[in-house]
Amino acid sequence: MPLIEYLRLLRRRGWILLLAAAVTAASAFVFSKLQTPIYKSTVYVLVQPARTDFGLTQSAKILLRSYVAWLNTDARAGEVIDALQLDRTPRDLRGDVEIASDDSRFVIQIDVKDQLGDQANDIAKKWAEIFVQWRQDQNQQQRKEDRVDAILLDEPRYELDRPKTKINVAAGAILGLLLGGVIVFALEWVESGVIRSPGDVERFLGLAVLGAVPALDAASDRRRERKPGGAAMSKPAPKVTP
Repeated sequence: MPLIEYLRLLRRRGWILLLAAAVTAASAFVFSKLQTPIYKSTVYVLVQPARTDFGLTQSAKILLRSYVAWLNTDARAGEVIDALQLDRTPRDLRGDVEIASDDSRFVIQIDVKDQLGDQANDIAKKWAEIFVQWRQDQNQQQRKEDRVDAILLDEPRYELDRPKTKINVAAGAILGLLLGGVIVFALEWVESGVIRSPGDVERFLGLAVLGAVPALDAASDRRRERKPGGAAMSKPAPKVTP
């Protein structure tokens, strides 16, 4: 299809694309506003060996996974619930908590999701403090050169996790354009056999158009039936002979 045909198609059907994009974008915006906001708080705990020799460093990397397993338990969740007086069960609280380790940085990351941002911060911080206190208790039973310290790096900070209104609206608009394109394609396919212009005749029949008969409208017919003075012309009555 020549470029001029695409331009003609956009001029004739472009409003369908715009309408579909507007409807889906507006729907995504309303859906995002109706959702309950969920905030995510993140805290980082540094796991630091007492000495930097290769053996202890490798041991600390291996221990990181065991520390994550120790943290991600109902027992730790129960301690957090008791400390903060939360009206939740340990299993339910763990469903909103993600704990992972980064061996390259010797860091344990604790992510907490909650409907209240400040409460998410409190849960993340208390979870990290329990781990720090446990490491301090364990270090008391070991020699100083064999200790592994846990240090809370920064205060936890929360941010909006969902809904992502801007992303949802943009995705809705893109989806609307795609749906509008499908509708336009379907309409063009249904009307593909309709001849509207001389170009359609040449394209479908392979014949050159030499001329076209202009269409007559009803207004032109009425004007030809009237006299120049404005009175309507009437047919002459038939002549009757005795």
